[in-house]
Amino acid sequence: MTLAPFSQLVGDRFGSRAATYASQARLQQGVAWRLAHLCAALPIPATGARADLGAGSGLVGQALGQQASLPPLLQLDLCPELLARNPLARPDQQLVWDLNAGLPPSLQQAALLSSSFALQWLDEPARQLEHWCGHLRPGGWLALTVPTSGSFPQWRQAAAAAGVPCSALDLPQAQALQAATARSGLRLRHCQTLRFSRCYGSGLGFLQQLQTLGASASRCGRQPPGQLRRLLRHWPAAGRVSWEVLLLLGQRLEPGFQP
Repeated sequence: MTLAPFSQLVGDRFGSRAATYASQARLQQGVAWRLAHLCAALPIPATGARADLGAGSGLVGQALGQQASLPPLLQLDLCPELLARNPLARPDQQLVWDLNAGLPPSLQQAALLSSSFALQWLDEPARQLEHWCGHLRPGGWLALTVPTSGSFPQWRQAAAAAGVPCSALDLPQAQALQAATARSGLRLRHCQTLRFSRCYGSGLGFLQQLQTLGASASRCGRQPPGQLRRLLRHWPAAGRVSWEVLLLLGQRLEPGFQP
């Protein structure tokens, strides 16, 4: 598959850090555990594909395996290096795929689509989310976590104070994503905005953590050293950073359903 330029950059960054991603992604692991806990008792249709979109090293699938007696999910990801580190990604249970191209035909009429910390890397997250919902069979489920636009206010404020561009990824708005699920006929069972605040020692510590994860791709290009120094001088003490994460669980309505 020929990748779009930004998809290629995202894949390259994660691929370069694949060996250490699972041990460093503590926030992502905790959120994946919450998502799997909500999925544990779902009445998932007996027929239909099941896939984890942007599966990476398999955090969601492994959490599901520990909490629910579900058949294995197809592990779909842009990055072959992460899939190579994914214990669930057997040859017949993995697919290297750029989600900017939509979903593969094999996932039409899916019984379960999960995704955690992946949707934000796509060009049009709300449109892609609506597309995912449209691939569910009636009664099928979508389980999603994604960081949203309320994340990283300290980064944006430091950039504004320093008078430099903010190179943070432009994250989707939670309301726009919820509206996309409504347009596609998804009935939400659970919808929650999770907020986390963590200290990384300094602004540089936070940016280095993103690099360690491979999550440092930016549409703004590389920041010149002078701009970076000005940015870090205006970062809050202790490198505090806030995350806003949308967690939702929804079921595609049966035809003729009346609420």
